[in-house]
Parts: sequence; C-alpha cells; structure tokens
Amino acid sequence: MLREILRGTGVALITPFKADKSIDFNALDAVINFVIEGGVQYVVTLGTTGETPTLSREEKLDIINATFASVDARVPVVVGIGGNNTQSIIKDIESFPVEKAVAILSASPYYNKPSQEGIFQHYKAIADSTTKPIILYNVPGRTGSNIAAATTVRLAKEVNTIAGIKEASGNMAQCMTILRDKPEEFMVVSGDDNLAMAQIACGMDGVISVAANCFPKYFSNMVNAALQNDFYNARAFNNMLIQGYDLLFAENNPAGVKAVMAEMGLIQNNLRLPLVPLSESIHQQVRDYLPSLK
Repeated sequence: MLREILRGTGVALITPFKADKSIDFNALDAVINFVIEGGVQYVVTLGTTGETPTLSREEKLDIINATFASVDARVPVVVGIGGNNTQSIIKDIESFPVEKAVAILSASPYYNKPSQEGIFQHYKAIADSTTKPIILYNVPGRTGSNIAAATTVRLAKEVNTIAGIKEASGNMAQCMTILRDKPEEFMVVSGDDNLAMAQIACGMDGVISVAANCFPKYFSNMVNAALQNDFYNARAFNNMLIQGYDLLFAENNPAGVKAVMAEMGLIQNNLRLPLVPLSESIHQQVRDYLPSLK
C-alpha cells in the first residue's frame, strides 16, 4: 500500500544549474546523496521545486534517468508529471521512463481554472490511462484553483489508481475534512513545510518537502518524531526550523532553498528566468540563520 511505502519525508528535489544555466548533473547526484544520507524516506523528481516549467522535454527525460541512477534503488522515487493539458499529461506518462517509479505526482491544472467536475474528469482520465498510482497535488497558490475536499474524497473513492494527495492548500479545515472522509488506504501528505507537524498531528502520513533539500536531517527527525506521536521532540526540531521555513519562501521557491544549498556548497546559486536568486538582504538573513543549526 502506497501509504506504507511513502510514509514519512519525501523531498521535492531542486534542479541544480551551472553558470550557463545548463543542468548540473554532478550537483544533482550530490544533492540526492545528501538528502538520502540525511534520512528522507523518498524523493520526488520533476516537481515544481525543480523548476519544471523551464525544462525541455529532453531535459526532463535526462533528469528522470539521472535520478534513478543516483538513487540506485536506495529509496522510492516519485515522478512529477502535471500540467494543464490532460492529453499531453497522458502522453507523457506513456512515454516517460516511469517504470521504476512507485507513483506519479500530478499537480492540478493551472491557469485554466476548471470547475470541480473538470478537475475530477481531468484526474480520472489520467488515472484511467495508467496502472501507476497517481498522487493528486493541490496547490492553489500556484494553480489558481482549489481541489475541494469533496472532490478529493470522490476521486479517492471512485478511481482505483488515485492513491493519495499532496495537500498544499494551507487550509487546515479542508485537510481535516479529507482525513475524516477518505478511504483508509488513501494517503494524505502535507505540501506545506511550516504546517507539516500540525497536519501530521491531525492524521497526515508525512510530507513532500522543500526544506528537506537543505535541512534533511532536522526535518526528517521532526517528521519521524511527529509520526510516532513524540511531539515534545517534534516541536524542538520544528522550532529550530521555523525561521528557515520563512526564509525559504520569503521571495520565491526555489530561490530560497537554492540560496541555502549554495551556502552549504552543494550547488551553484543559479535559477532560470523568470525566477531569480534571492535579494541580497534576504540572502544575508540566510547566512545569519544557518549557524544556528549547528
């Protein structure tokens, strides 16, 4: 059951770039080793944190293959394949090298702003096209539309291959409604690092995290403690990271996490337009914060 396979901390991997903005595959390998050694339970490649809107199809294929090679079966891999063209997503799932993936994470359609029925039919069509488990991704702040709790539960109950949701609405009442009404086997993970501990307390199975790129040990320890109902230690780790969460998302994602990882020497601090690196004032706050974690 996917709930058991992906219980804990997943990390939405960044895509490191060289100075010429080409993909830095050596740095990607270093990042994957860093997060696995830091204790994450699984990795997610080609999520929005990986700047997927700026990647070509060929680059996406190369990243998937490089991720599987680097991971080398040490942890499960989830592949992100989403967008606002349902048929294009179906074609990508058919043609991308996802055989080794345990699931596909698919963000709700952006910009189109479909109705709830449109969202339901979009995901049903995707799920009907594959035997791979599908994880819904609700992130209204990026897509411009929300997957209502009733739609999530309907998909969970009516479509067999829809196995879970990454919930990043930030709406705790909506999250608790899903947790109350979902089928037992349906996985619900947080998509909001700063709410993950509270959402696990409500019954979520873990988190697909941005912060786990740069703080894998502390963040994984927090999640593991929360999942064991050890909220004394979970709060201690979370309190260490609260300022870090704020800095990671102060301007845009992944500018914050890339700034932190550049300070750690893992990557070069490069993004592709229209994203740009953190402003110097926020970057200085990153430099001032990092020693507190030592």
